[in-house]
Amino acid sequence: MKLPVLKSKYQLFGELNRKQIYPFALIACCFALWGFTNDMTSTMASAFSKIFRISVSEGGMAVVANHLGYLVMAFPAAWLIMKYRFKAGVMTGLAVYALGALLFLPAKTLGVFPPFLLAYFTMTCGLAFLETCCHPLVYSMGSEESGIGRLNLVQSFNALGALVGMFVVRDVIQAGMSPLSSLERSGLPERQFEIIKDHDLGVLIQPYVYIVAVIVILLVVIFFYNPKATINQLSSSRHLWRQVKQVAKAKNYREGVITQFFYVGAQVCCWAYILQYGSRIFLAEGMDETTAMMEAQKYNIIAMAMFAVGRFLCTWLLKYIEAGRLLAVMAIAAVVLTIGIMFFTDRNGLYCLIMVSFCMSLMFATIYGISLRNMGRQVKLASAGMTMAVSGGALFPAFQAAIIDAQISFLGLPATNISFIIPLVCFCVVAVYGHRGYVRHSIASQYYG
Repeated sequence: MKLPVLKSKYQLFGELNRKQIYPFALIACCFALWGFTNDMTSTMASAFSKIFRISVSEGGMAVVANHLGYLVMAFPAAWLIMKYRFKAGVMTGLAVYALGALLFLPAKTLGVFPPFLLAYFTMTCGLAFLETCCHPLVYSMGSEESGIGRLNLVQSFNALGALVGMFVVRDVIQAGMSPLSSLERSGLPERQFEIIKDHDLGVLIQPYVYIVAVIVILLVVIFFYNPKATINQLSSSRHLWRQVKQVAKAKNYREGVITQFFYVGAQVCCWAYILQYGSRIFLAEGMDETTAMMEAQKYNIIAMAMFAVGRFLCTWLLKYIEAGRLLAVMAIAAVVLTIGIMFFTDRNGLYCLIMVSFCMSLMFATIYGISLRNMGRQVKLASAGMTMAVSGGALFPAFQAAIIDAQISFLGLPATNISFIIPLVCFCVVAVYGHRGYVRHSIASQYYG
């Protein structure tokens, strides 16, 4: 049966003229780059915990540091692109991103954990510039009506980059690190432990160092590219404070920023602790720690593949289903699956976790697009608030790690399972916002469509 087509059909490439295809491709490369870094880093908590013999909460500070830059740099990035151009913002973001990746070299030499946190924070400051610039740029390459479709399409490249990052974690980092378990490391003499730590850190920093070469190539291409594509005219940096107050008055936008904060928290929770969740199951099945971690990483890759597939599928579905309604449906499905994650103690819970990744595929770009509806010339500034919302990835995983470390149990369920109550609450917030977005859009269509 053919799905009914909405009156306002989401066009993807239809509104992009030939001059816009090339800049769209360059921006898609930026999306892939930060997808590679962010989602590879999300799984580093367990690696750092093992390398430095620290707790899950302490290792999870890598994830926290990897999201704090969004909170700090979003508005400076918005100011830069309002005063100058998108190109200046993108180049600044790539340069700071490369600097952060290079900081892994002195961090490895020092051999202690805090310098790695500084490297992650610096990289994220660069990513904050990229996200603040790239999202409104793509959104403005056509009509507002088709903006959500374009955002979901370009976010698909983010998922592909993330998938590559997952393979790097499995085939480079986990495969190259010492197979000694955390318990075995804890009993090593200090000198032997330092030798193994130095080896493992050398393995861990390799992807970050090599990615610098890719960033530099893209930076050079963008530097010599003279953009001729036309986009919608957006606000300037004049009367900045007045514009901030005007943006803050928009109820749909305010709720969108809050929802994005909760969503990113849920996403990072699900991906940062999938290894702990899977490892617990496989250890219970009789595997050793290293084998269990490698097996859990396989499921992590499957989850990311489902996320990538979901991005392309949901982009297509947006042609037929209003964005707010599809967002609400996916969020409700994620709530149901998260309940399964909490109450299943075998591989069924892991299967639920994989399907949650499929449900999440739609959420970030769609929340972003719904929030920017009717923002008009304020899109650049509004994007800063949406970028700051990514800092939710620094807060909620810390709560989840605290539950795991405290070994909080309920109804005999393991603490790792109980910890997924954090993303459960987050998905409920997303479901409510999706429904409200659908209602608002339907009312607007009724009176103005």
